[in-house]
Amino acid sequence: MSDRQSTLRAHRRAETQRAIQAHAIRLFVEHGYDATTVADVAEAAGVSPMTVYRHFPTKEDLVLVDQHGRLVAGRIAASSAAQPLVRRIGRALVDSAATLTGGGHEDESTTGRRFLLARLQLMISTPALRARHLDNQYALQQAIVDALGDDAADPDAAFRARATASACLAALHTALVSWAEDDGRSELPDLIAKALAAAFGDDMIERPPDLPRA
Repeated sequence: MSDRQSTLRAHRRAETQRAIQAHAIRLFVEHGYDATTVADVAEAAGVSPMTVYRHFPTKEDLVLVDQHGRLVAGRIAASSAAQPLVRRIGRALVDSAATLTGGGHEDESTTGRRFLLARLQLMISTPALRARHLDNQYALQQAIVDALGDDAADPDAAFRARATASACLAALHTALVSWAEDDGRSELPDLIAKALAAAFGDDMIERPPDLPRA
């Protein structure tokens, strides 16, 4: 298979996955998570249940699977190792949230915000999803440590990286819950920056340009 064919195949797979997930979130919001089956999602998406399971091995994955870990890891890997860990991780979390909520483009912003908000509200309100969400946090923590590469290579450095990542993710969780409970009225990147500043202090956090200090 040529590189072009491989790229096109990966693109089609990603498009199919996004379409299935979008239909799933819509149905979960409209009819309830427990009342909606994988077969319902497959029918709405125009695919077979087997296709749904190829992209999302469990029903919970229809809500929980996202690109957050990849985005955060990419930004951390591209950041300067001269910066404090808290700043590198915090900036990556803020920037990734900006991307997921639309990156400043009006149409994408509306779609991205609504989709992310619906997913978060489902996670908060559904016991099965709340339990699995903790697995996502562990996976994101590991993605952060892996992205630090040589800066977390030895046992002591890895311990510091995990501890810092865990603390940053606790601040992130506080911001996400607040944003979901506020029905998305606030700007999510700003809330994350505020939560990080509350935990670590203004001097440790590189805040978005338009966000005033507390």
